[in-house]
Amino acid sequence: MIVLNVMIVIFLIVAALAIERTKDLLSAVIIFSVYSLMMSVLWLILKTPDVALTEAAIGAGVTSILFIAVISRTQRYEK
Repeated sequence: MIVLNVMIVIFLIVAALAIERTKDLLSAVIIFSVYSLMMSVLWLILKTPDVALTEAAIGAGVTSILFIAVISRTQRYEK
């Protein structure tokens, strides 16, 4: 069980670095959604189902939808 926790934490660190490094906003939102889902899995493993459910609903669900809605309303300036 500890090995799984360590693997998830390492994945979360890599995902956070990938979010910071990526240039495409939509890619960053998708990575952020995966980050939130993995964070909710970690909360579930740590036996806090209420926090896991909140993280999955708000972090991965509502926030991602709002980010994608905002990105769809912006224009892309590529050179």
